[in-house]
Amino acid sequence: MPRSFASDNNAGVHPDIFAALQNVNIGHAIGYCDDVYTKRAEAKFQEHFGENIDVFFVFGGTAANVLGLKAVTHSYHAVLCAETAHINVDECGAPEHITGCKLLAIPTPDGKITVAQIQGFMHGVGDQHHVQPKVISITQPTELGTLYSPQEIRDLADYAHQHDLVLHMDGARIANAAATLGVTLADITRHAGVDILSFGGTKNGMMYGEAVILFDRRYAANFRFIRKQGMQLASKMRFIAAQFEALLANDLWLRNAIHANTMAQQLATSAAVIPGVNITQNVQSNAVFAVIPHDCIARLQEYYFFYVWNEPRGEVRWMTSFDTTEEDVRNFVRCMREVVKTS
Repeated sequence: MPRSFASDNNAGVHPDIFAALQNVNIGHAIGYCDDVYTKRAEAKFQEHFGENIDVFFVFGGTAANVLGLKAVTHSYHAVLCAETAHINVDECGAPEHITGCKLLAIPTPDGKITVAQIQGFMHGVGDQHHVQPKVISITQPTELGTLYSPQEIRDLADYAHQHDLVLHMDGARIANAAATLGVTLADITRHAGVDILSFGGTKNGMMYGEAVILFDRRYAANFRFIRKQGMQLASKMRFIAAQFEALLANDLWLRNAIHANTMAQQLATSAAVIPGVNITQNVQSNAVFAVIPHDCIARLQEYYFFYVWNEPRGEVRWMTSFDTTEEDVRNFVRCMREVVKTS
């Protein structure tokens, strides 16, 4: 079966990370994050984000988002996010179920939210009849593959902190954002005023594992209890930690992201010249959104697996990953061209 263009979750494990797993699969190690491997991985995060941070490893991205939000909210709070946000669309109601908070979803054409949009939700602050805004949650890159600039993040952070709000970032693909922007991981998180970060590893070459990074250490005191109660404290934590240590060493995170982004650019450029194919979003990470003729979607899916994003519009999403090759892209585009030609 050819490599799919459905999700970077479908990719395998990078060989360097697989080797790291094998290297720690020797002998015994203390469980529940008290092992030397976890300490080394935490130190790697400090190299990238600076000291005086707290890092907690969990199994998956939904857990990272939900537990990060739970650490800073009460059930009468609200979380403001884009309508397309993963926490709003793809987490099965877990944020609301686990935190008790209400999600206030903001319509946006490109997945990004602005201070002006947020201001419209602040009229009920202090009114006991209304949920109280507490968190602004953004995704970098957004679910539409678009990017916030460091200044846009700073603007949101400044507004949040001026109004006693917390800025949370879903960074499931944050490596792809940093690669495109040509900045450090800290430049679009800690230095831009982010308080809580869900740092993604799975979509960038790991087998499994995400991290919750608390830049505001006030929220860290109880997080180990929140993680345990949330069923995310891995007993054999070294196998998550070893992957992060390998990912953050020798710029592997960056090389993987640059490659995936490059493949997305090549795919978008080649697909855009096919009659009937229209690229709908700026390609700024490893996602390509396109409208293609309705009758071509199912036929193309017979050869390559990908998701339909908007059925009425005929809009689809194609994702590239660290192991997508130029040949994969050429073959996919060639197949698309033939399907469109014969439709």
